[in-house]
Amino acid sequence: MKTSNLPNSVFIFSLFMLSLAGCKPSKSNLELPSIFSDNIVLQQNTDVVIRGKANPGTEIKVSADWGSSSSAKTAEDGNWQLKLATTKAGGPYNLSIVAPDTSIIIKNAMLGEVWLASGQSNMEMPLSGWPPNDTILHSADVIANSENPEIRMFTVTRTTSAEPLDDVSGKWEVASPENADHFSATAYFFAKKLNRELGVPVGIIHSSWGGTPIEAWISNTTLATDKDFADITMQLKQLAPQEKAYNEWLNTLESVTVVATENNKEPFKNLDVFDDYCSDPATDTESWNTMELPGNFEQTTGDLDGVIWFRKSFEIPAEWEGKKLIVSLGPIDDMDVTYLNGEKIGSTEVTGQWNQERIYTVPAGKVKAGQALLAVKVIDNQGGGGIYGKPELLKVYPENNKTRALSLAGEWKYKVTAQLEGDELFLFDPKTDVYANRPELSMSLSANTPTTLYNGMIAPLTPYTLKGSIWYQGEANVGRANQYLRLMELLITDWRQQFNNENMPFYYVQLAPWHYNEIEGISSANLREAQRRAMKIPHTGMAVTLDIGDINTIHPANKADVGKRLALWALANDYGKDIVYSGPLPKNVEVQNNKIIITFTHADEGLILKEDVANQFEIAGENRKFVPAKVNVSGNKLEVFSPELSSPAYVRYAYKNGAEASLFNEAGLPAPSFTTEENFED
Repeated sequence: MKTSNLPNSVFIFSLFMLSLAGCKPSKSNLELPSIFSDNIVLQQNTDVVIRGKANPGTEIKVSADWGSSSSAKTAEDGNWQLKLATTKAGGPYNLSIVAPDTSIIIKNAMLGEVWLASGQSNMEMPLSGWPPNDTILHSADVIANSENPEIRMFTVTRTTSAEPLDDVSGKWEVASPENADHFSATAYFFAKKLNRELGVPVGIIHSSWGGTPIEAWISNTTLATDKDFADITMQLKQLAPQEKAYNEWLNTLESVTVVATENNKEPFKNLDVFDDYCSDPATDTESWNTMELPGNFEQTTGDLDGVIWFRKSFEIPAEWEGKKLIVSLGPIDDMDVTYLNGEKIGSTEVTGQWNQERIYTVPAGKVKAGQALLAVKVIDNQGGGGIYGKPELLKVYPENNKTRALSLAGEWKYKVTAQLEGDELFLFDPKTDVYANRPELSMSLSANTPTTLYNGMIAPLTPYTLKGSIWYQGEANVGRANQYLRLMELLITDWRQQFNNENMPFYYVQLAPWHYNEIEGISSANLREAQRRAMKIPHTGMAVTLDIGDINTIHPANKADVGKRLALWALANDYGKDIVYSGPLPKNVEVQNNKIIITFTHADEGLILKEDVANQFEIAGENRKFVPAKVNVSGNKLEVFSPELSSPAYVRYAYKNGAEASLFNEAGLPAPSFTTEENFED
């Protein structure tokens, strides 16, 4: 028998090849952020950023139907990023993202103009509005006629985070009667105007959250440079690992997805959050905490969106038995289901009813003398929450006999039974007191916390290639005007850096008049002045809404003109259209004897002062005691004076919370409210 005489190197090589034969190639784990998905709109005629994740070292190739391709290798942290050349507007196209063992196809992509839309509730407000109180003009007709494959919107799901995230929840949707009802109204009308004037597809990335302050939308690093936020930005860095542990705990709990769909427009309706247990008079509430009502529950619980059950016992007099009862709870933010003695007596389970008074009737046959239990499930889906009206609105009384009313104001028992995070409602079983044993957080985290919305809703979008941004926000910062002016510059600078677009156009809306609980006050006028002065920042512009507000609602119905006026700035400055795009803006101010002369830009055809509007001009001397002023119009100049002043120093126009517009140019665009004071107080 012969033995093998092969060299050792050949033997080792043979063993190596045999071992390879038993191995399968490792999967690349190719992933794309949700923003890179079907129906996407990419910025035309540039190099757009495409990014994703895969195993380190994976070769990625992206190719598009319009003839461009590019490649990249995944870095050690699992991220890859490349630039892909785009051509002129058009589509639809497909994009292929290919790894060695898998591929992803993005279908129905368009090349066109891409804008980011952000802010608080007036940007968030959908085309369907929030009826019955907050509506959009001609909403039904606009939605019914919204079919347009060239207008698309990606709506970012509301998310907070103590540190920057790398993805969001959302999807691109094509404008249609089936989808447009939940599109941001302001952003939709902006896109519609651009699409009509330019004849190209328009994509809007919509990321907004009602009731939120500007500082929530600025990155930690940038916000830390402002003296007012240095401490809290440091605390937020320390909070990140605690938040991670808290979120891991949340994900061990049962949850319910509460996202509006075509088949379920109101996902909170008929939602059972321990209703039987919490409304049952026999339930032991000895361990429940107490809260004074009326009031926002955040004053007690800290920042929280979710569900809280409230309970209160009271005595029904013998003479009320067998008579209809009226239960008045005042307004509830946002939704409620109300029970008496374990039986449902009324509910308001649709969004947008936060300022509607709840008045429910108890049938006569259900009214028995003796102790009664009122249980109210309050669902807060954003901002402040609670049974928050005036104390005199919290009462119960026999029908047609308010003089015998029993007050329900005062101490109530309460239990937190759910927390809302994005589209997930995490449930806290009240029988096990799970919420009381939650992981500890060193500070409360909410949509109002500085940097949290940048981290959760802007950072994951960067560095998506944008043409520009539109912004509608400021109501939450009323009372902090001087600070707001600093923060506007920080926000704009920050976003330009994060999106790698140092001259990115940034157009925003000056707040519309609203009473702010004091029509003659000037707190919101100061904020509007801060917004006006922010126009000194290069490549910015401001749409004025002084003439289309409503002092009775903070959410004006005319969003069509808001979107169009924002679009005018873009069309003139970014797309070369020769149009009038701004109302009159004060430029030069001179004191001549007993008059102040103000020269305006954007008034080449002259100024128009509407005489059917009450006088909106005031004048003051160095003591800043303002009195009504008289005004003469001369071309693009105003002469402002008062017989009471021989040495005037300052002029104010429309400088009240409840101001009205009276100054326009020939194009019908209004001037902003303004003051000529160099410094103004919050």
